[in-house]
Amino acid sequence: MIHVEDLVKKFGSTVAVNGISFTVHDREIYGLLGPNGSGKSTTMKILAGILTPTSGRVTVNGIDVSEDPIGVKRITGYVPETPVLYESLTPVELFNFVGSVRGIPRDVLQERVDKLVKAFGIESYLGEMIGSLSFGTKQKVSLITALLHDPEVLILDESMNGLDPKSARILRELLLQFKEEGKSIVFSTHVMAIAETICDRVGVIYRGEIVAEGTVEELKRFAHEESLEDVFLKLTESQEEVASIINALRESL
Repeated sequence: MIHVEDLVKKFGSTVAVNGISFTVHDREIYGLLGPNGSGKSTTMKILAGILTPTSGRVTVNGIDVSEDPIGVKRITGYVPETPVLYESLTPVELFNFVGSVRGIPRDVLQERVDKLVKAFGIESYLGEMIGSLSFGTKQKVSLITALLHDPEVLILDESMNGLDPKSARILRELLLQFKEEGKSIVFSTHVMAIAETICDRVGVIYRGEIVAEGTVEELKRFAHEESLEDVFLKLTESQEEVASIINALRESL
């Protein structure tokens, strides 16, 4: 379980996250949705023990991220919006390095690597330098790296960026499987159709604050809209702006 209470994160005079609270239960996929610059990625980095809160309290399976960020990292699998990898290594070298740091037994590591590499179809890239790989392949390597230690909690920030349809479908099925295994999953995406399909509950963050939270159906009723995309645009005050842009394009084309 993830529990966030009155979370605030400031960068100098800029308030990136402004007193948000939410809970992610075991066996739940929680969608944290927000436009660029809303505080979404900052929040997810705090959940993963990468950033320290300015104030408030965040616990991940009972571990306080401020008091024991290393303990949080041990039990979480985190995929950032943009892959951050050792580009001078090959995927095989990276997986072995991560396995060593995580203390994964060699035979267990090899079994997991084999299954995940085959699932995401990157067998032919295992001997290539990561720096030479495409964005989509790097994203697959990042995902595999985050899953190798069988984490209790998954924090995935735009993890479907760059994935081909087959790999996106495989990741979606894996997330549903992980949920059934009792894991807590925080998942962000700009593709509302994906969020609508797999998220048990959704929190919409805008200008550093949670402006709405609930199941997709609850949010549709709250916003009086028929799709999650329209809910999102309405709650983030983007609906009129989008309509204006579309009308201007129609007039100019």
